[in-house]
Amino acid sequence: MTPAPPGDTHPLATVLALLRADAPGEIVREPRAWLRWAVLLPHVLAALGHLDREPAPDPGLLQDASWLLDRAATYLHVHARLDDAVSLYHRALAINEAIHGRDHPEVAATLSNLATALRVQGHPDQAQPLLERALAIDEAAYGPDHPEVAATLSNLAGALDAQGHPDRAQPLLERALAIDGAAYGPDHPTVAIRLNNLALALYDQGHPDRAQPLLERALAIDEAAYGPDHPTAAIRLNNLGEALRVQGHPDQAQPLYERALAINEAAYGPDHPEVAANLSNLAGALDAQGHADRAQPLLERVLAIRRARQPNADQPLT
Repeated sequence: MTPAPPGDTHPLATVLALLRADAPGEIVREPRAWLRWAVLLPHVLAALGHLDREPAPDPGLLQDASWLLDRAATYLHVHARLDDAVSLYHRALAINEAIHGRDHPEVAATLSNLATALRVQGHPDQAQPLLERALAIDEAAYGPDHPEVAATLSNLAGALDAQGHPDRAQPLLERALAIDGAAYGPDHPTVAIRLNNLALALYDQGHPDRAQPLLERALAIDEAAYGPDHPTAAIRLNNLGEALRVQGHPDQAQPLYERALAINEAAYGPDHPEVAANLSNLAGALDAQGHADRAQPLLERVLAIRRARQPNADQPLT
């Protein structure tokens, strides 16, 4: 296809193409990308606000728009702005279905991202059918043993676990781990994600002792891949701390929680839900060691973060 002469290119198409060229695509495990997205986000949203005024936007413009919507939603998701993220994911899904039809892998990817945000929002029941649809698309497109299938299996397992079905999640996670281990080798960061998620399913079935070695292996992989002070390492530290604490080792869990807290405060700031989770778990470890006086101010800080995020919600401390 011959490119249109510069003078014939729609101004919105030019703006969206330039924004897409400048915006980092990898966001979840790339804190350096967050700085650029913090600058670009208002411009991306302003440009996308003009999309509905276009009577017949061309496919290239729509593809740039759906990509920017999905990536902006992911940035907002990482920074706990879940309502905004879900709204943008819905818009990206509608565009992808219009461009590609309902059974395209791009649609599956957006379904999976939307479902993950819904699960974190507290709606795993809404996430599950979206992920089942995404899995059917991916298996038809790629076959049963592709890493894209593994990613969707893992997300579907998370929705099942969040609904109280870790026993149903476990075989999906074992299948995802086998796929990614064969595709990437045993020491790849994607394998660490699968190990972590399988460990959580085992933990939720009352087997923290079986979860612990998987979490130790996931932590070692991520520290080698990203360094010791990366937010992904903080996730593994926190989960490993939980596995140790419930086995009766709060003294061993405490330094892991402290390290996770320091990483997440540096990455997200002092008022992020990840920070609140670390504070809550650290308080639990301190209390279990007989230091309720040291736990109390941490719990008060947790409550302040939660109330700031949900002013009308009087959430119990856990």
